[in-house]
Amino acid sequence: MKEISYEIIREIAIFSENKSGWTKELNLIRWNGKEPKYDLRDWAPNREKMGKGITLTEDEIRSLKEVLNIIEL
Repeated sequence: MKEISYEIIREIAIFSENKSGWTKELNLIRWNGKEPKYDLRDWAPNREKMGKGITLTEDEIRSLKEVLNIIEL
């Protein structure tokens, strides 16, 4: 299995933390040396492990922002 490399370019937000210390975060991350993407996922304390997540390009995050702005909560 190929090893995955990542570099957190910018820490944007921590949305929540559960009892075991895992946090749900939005960051700008460079995966495997490629162009950075916005990344939303769970991280273990000290980022020693990560959960499944979603990555978005700049265009996709702009579209998501537009959609979230029109949702009434």
